[in-house]
Amino acid sequence: MRAPLKLAFVVSEFNGDITSRMLAVAREKASAMGLGVERVCAVPGAYDMPVVADALLRRGDVDAVVAIGAIIRGQTRHDEAIAHAVFSALEEIAVRRGKPVALGISGPGMHERHAYARIRPVAERAVEAAAATAGELERIG
Repeated sequence: MRAPLKLAFVVSEFNGDITSRMLAVAREKASAMGLGVERVCAVPGAYDMPVVADALLRRGDVDAVVAIGAIIRGQTRHDEAIAHAVFSALEEIAVRRGKPVALGISGPGMHERHAYARIRPVAERAVEAAAATAGELERIG
């Protein structure tokens, strides 16, 4: 029997009221699915996630990373630029490392009230995606 999937969470401290709740939901979901949580790493903002996700995936004790954040619209389109850079970097890391990096990042283009409404679905789906992708990678060898 295969050992439980070992996850690491990379959590943005920016919009921390939202992301701390997302982390709690993600932990609950991982526990309900029988997944191990090896590490939780906090970073200042979403832009800082890729370097930590990459370092975690180099480790032998992490099978997948779940990135948790909330990129909320401000008065400029800065949220779109940040999201594009972060999403592209996380995708590149997952492909290079051959391990899942699941997006538990809500946004861009949303207001704070929308981010609160999406805490549970975004966090739960990210944990589910990490597990499903890791399972598929294991099946195809």
